[in-house]
Amino acid sequence: MNSLFFGLAVTDFAVADDWYSRLFGRAADVVVTPGTEAMWQLADTAFVYIVVDPERAGHALVNIAVPDLETAVAEIGSRGLHPGPFMLVGPDGAAGRKAPFVDPNGNSIFVIEIAGT
Repeated sequence: MNSLFFGLAVTDFAVADDWYSRLFGRAADVVVTPGTEAMWQLADTAFVYIVVDPERAGHALVNIAVPDLETAVAEIGSRGLHPGPFMLVGPDGAAGRKAPFVDPNGNSIFVIEIAGT
């Protein structure tokens, strides 16, 4: 494999587009189909996209690794999005920590700091 495209089903494109633009700190990098599908490039070969698909909306689970969890959460918080309580990953947090964000459809986006990286 040389690229990853991860799709998040949503019910209302405008609401989701606003929420993900605030999460990622910018408008979508690519509007695939106006009003129904847009993508954000998160790394050289990694993309997250939203697509209107009411039957599948709200069931996604995504982890996005960052080097510093507090910095990332503070930056996202400055754009009006706030996570639930931090969670430990692995026994006693030995694998890291993560902050859960939930989009308006119920998709779970975890910002995660992996221990030792």
